[in-house]
Amino acid sequence: MAFEVGIDSSNIGEISNEERNESDSLNLRIEDGSVEIPSVKFCCQKKKVTLVPGGSKQLLADKDFSTTIIDLPHALISEILSCLDPKELGLVSCVSTCLHRLASEHHAWKEFYRERWGLPLVLGAASSGFSDESERSWKKLFVEREFRSWTFLGRYSIDTLYGHTEAVRSVFLLASAKLVFTSGYDSIVRMWDLEEGLSIAASKPLGCTIRAVSADTKLLVAGGTDGFIHCWKSLDGLRNLFDLTGFQKEKTEFRLWGHEGPITSLALDMKNIFSGSWDMSVRIWDRSSMNCVKTLRHSDWVWGLTPLETSLASTSGSDVYIWDISSETPLAIIHDAHEGTTYSLARSHTGNFLFTGGEDGGIKMFEIRRYGSETSVVLISQWMPHTSPVYSLSFEFPWLVSASGDGKLALIDVRKLLKTNRHGYPKRVSSSTVEPPQRMLHGFGSNLFSVDVGCDRIVCGGEEGIVRIWNFTQALETERRARALKGMRLENRMRRRRVQMEMNAKSGRPDQCSIAAHKNPINGDRNRAWHSKRRASGKAKA
Repeated sequence: MAFEVGIDSSNIGEISNEERNESDSLNLRIEDGSVEIPSVKFCCQKKKVTLVPGGSKQLLADKDFSTTIIDLPHALISEILSCLDPKELGLVSCVSTCLHRLASEHHAWKEFYRERWGLPLVLGAASSGFSDESERSWKKLFVEREFRSWTFLGRYSIDTLYGHTEAVRSVFLLASAKLVFTSGYDSIVRMWDLEEGLSIAASKPLGCTIRAVSADTKLLVAGGTDGFIHCWKSLDGLRNLFDLTGFQKEKTEFRLWGHEGPITSLALDMKNIFSGSWDMSVRIWDRSSMNCVKTLRHSDWVWGLTPLETSLASTSGSDVYIWDISSETPLAIIHDAHEGTTYSLARSHTGNFLFTGGEDGGIKMFEIRRYGSETSVVLISQWMPHTSPVYSLSFEFPWLVSASGDGKLALIDVRKLLKTNRHGYPKRVSSSTVEPPQRMLHGFGSNLFSVDVGCDRIVCGGEEGIVRIWNFTQALETERRARALKGMRLENRMRRRRVQMEMNAKSGRPDQCSIAAHKNPINGDRNRAWHSKRRASGKAKA
């Protein structure tokens, strides 16, 4: 294999025969992540430098061979492609057939998907319109999910759910099962069908205000002002997973107690239950034994928490804590994140980005950076979309949704802030820089206490005792039809173009489109009469 590099002969001095016959010993082999280059001879000619394998005695002509990236080993090409972002990787897949196969089947697409939305569950994939990864590539899953993320800028319809008799304090959207759980001052946990907007079941009165609800496909938990965590296990074969009414013979409801004050926040992962309370603590419960295994002490009331793998973020008073769960010690503390209380918290799927909302009506975005054993927090951006406290935040890439006491929802697109080099950091902003939100949703005259996002929908509840669902699936269908029509028009245009070229070839006539393009280039001379006249008329109008 020979590599040709063009060199200006005017900048190169005379080269002796001894120098031409010199060879540097290099090794090219991929082994354990290192790259070795085999021995080659550097043969210099007047205009070009040709790299010839060391065993070859023949001097190659100027244009005998040319090497491109597809001639490299596939393992090396894969390492190069892993340094690209999704847009760059998609562009590379359009270059050639070989690169299309390598880029489309690259393992980076799975990592891109996981970084943004987490790995889909089997139930979630089936119900959300995504198929199993064995049937569809990760690139197709990523492209479809990225396409769906733009729907929040389109049209929507609003479904209004009535059932609560007092204010709704908490809403939770279980996207994988298409269920919505709500609770509030009336001490009842309600379960709703997301598609139909109908009430499926309601629990018995629990005797206190229920301020927090969380669920997955195995467990439903609700926490109230009595300090108890009310739990329901799912039942196999039950369509709606949970028996809130107690009609089933099998007993699935139980309670956990350990907090000495009202419970304000709840979260679940595969192994633990996390609960935050006004007793200034976060308790971690083991799901197998249902015992409290760890307690994280704070300096003020705990308002929100978000766990991720071995770390946990929580808000206490005006401060934000990032904890190492195993050692029960804070890795970093953001003091006075907001003016007044920091009420709400959200986190990206990778855990690197943290969003906070406070009593001052502001929203801030932080990045958690780790350097070995040290952890630092950097402010990335901030917004002031509300005139009242931000009581709730929910994040699904790339949209951050906030609910406030001013009765408004703010939609913030953080895509541009995350569009950086995969191995680099976003730019740090000045504390005086305030970004505007991309969209505001109105229609409430009172406080909004909770919001959640998923499945092309936004669910919120507030002081009115009404649950509203913004449905953006109409925008998704409209965009799909528009793209399908655009594809059909492009296909018809290309078909007519091919027919015209075939007719011109049979008749011996030149291609009229090529002649017209040659006579009227797109970026042609701007000093011609038509452009001069256009400029003159523009000046006259001015």
